[in-house]
Amino acid sequence: MAGITSFGAYIPWHRINRELFSGAWGGFNAPGERSVAYYDEDSLTMAVEAAIDCLGDEDAGKLDGLFFASTTSPYREKQCSPIMAMALDMRRDIRTADFNTSLRSGSIAMAQAVDTVKAGSAGRVMVAMADMRMGGLSGFNEQLIGDGGAAFIIGNDNVIAEIEEIYSISDELTGTWRSQNDVYVCSWEDRMIQDEGYTPVLTEAISGILKKTGLEAKDITKAVVDNPGDPRGHSKLLADLGFTPEQIQEPITMFMNVGFCGCAHAPMMLVSCLETAKPGDKILFAGSGAGADVMIMQVTDNIEKLPKKRGMSQHLAVKQPLERYNAILQWRDLVQIEAARRPEKQHNKISAIWRERKSILSLYGKKCNKCGCIQYDNGANSTGPIRICAECQSLDDFEDYRFADKQGEVFSFTNDQLAPTIDPPSSVVLIDFKEGGRAFFDLTDRVAEDVKIGMGVEMTFRKIHFDRGYVNYFWKARPVRFDN
Repeated sequence: MAGITSFGAYIPWHRINRELFSGAWGGFNAPGERSVAYYDEDSLTMAVEAAIDCLGDEDAGKLDGLFFASTTSPYREKQCSPIMAMALDMRRDIRTADFNTSLRSGSIAMAQAVDTVKAGSAGRVMVAMADMRMGGLSGFNEQLIGDGGAAFIIGNDNVIAEIEEIYSISDELTGTWRSQNDVYVCSWEDRMIQDEGYTPVLTEAISGILKKTGLEAKDITKAVVDNPGDPRGHSKLLADLGFTPEQIQEPITMFMNVGFCGCAHAPMMLVSCLETAKPGDKILFAGSGAGADVMIMQVTDNIEKLPKKRGMSQHLAVKQPLERYNAILQWRDLVQIEAARRPEKQHNKISAIWRERKSILSLYGKKCNKCGCIQYDNGANSTGPIRICAECQSLDDFEDYRFADKQGEVFSFTNDQLAPTIDPPSSVVLIDFKEGGRAFFDLTDRVAEDVKIGMGVEMTFRKIHFDRGYVNYFWKARPVRFDN
């Protein structure tokens, strides 16, 4: 039976205490904090991070598909899943698809992946979802919304949670929306959204799948249901359906530490649930938005064999507090700051980026077949492809070598206070990779004062340049945060 074979999550390193919002604008502040994607992150990069966590040591080349879900895709017209597939080093003969515009895009993509696997069109499909929505300045949505992502592999082998049934309903209610011209999320009156949309729709959908499967609320170990900003309404909904507090995947942790993460919210809650699930647990999972998708899952013995993931628990534990509210305004390009007193960056060279896409997006270098010397040529910014080995001088005798999944140490660094960057100083490091190879990379998610020679670093997929509507993605280094 098709089901989840692995899971992963991503929460940005930066968090902001909600008191800073009321400190900036006055008025009421909600308790807790919310996650904030860094200036070089977006929904695509966060989905890649969640997918990397989901994969662990698995070979992405063995996957047959990649579905990307987001309401905040970097492009209105351009598919993002092929960019992600290259970053993850997947094959070319795979099925890719983007799902967007709906807060239940994540659950829709998961249901589609299950159908794809059941139909035999693909053996294993990765589903990655992330959102980086923005609420209007000084409004409650600005405090409520958080950034993050989740990812799952759907397949038939080594299933950790069999998906026994899926039940969907469609419903038209303009409760939350964003037009082509809107920067911020727009919402209608809260009571109408809750009383005419969220509560009756999820009640109908959850009741429908229980009736279809012959189950009762008492048969469910955990009910994982998204919570768009109203923990009390969420709890009442499930209590009215017969679920006890012990059966409910509590929403408070997400609200107090992350915020509402759009189409990734329910999937991130599911990751939290699976992190502590035991064989035999029966999980009800639901995502909502202009309708609802509900799934019944049965946890198998394989969950005890699954390698440890960073998941939600480790990402929640590692964070960097933001001390300035206006940093968000800068990172989201909502205020214009003084330009750096240096020449502007050149336009993106799309043809060069396309030619070197394997070295740029997949971060491939070369390994000499004669002496084993490992080199990286910095992709489109280099003077040309590597043809001669730096050690033995052999000519055109290399195999491809991937750096994206390798760790290294800082050999040398600079914190440049004059370089044009949104969050100065610009930190650049010369990395010695543990298995060989040395190259320059920007350093992100760092405290500049803490950068030092010998510091351990790992690679992360980020934005490096936005020009004329085109996002140039590349790999940066960041300090190693986790043991695994």
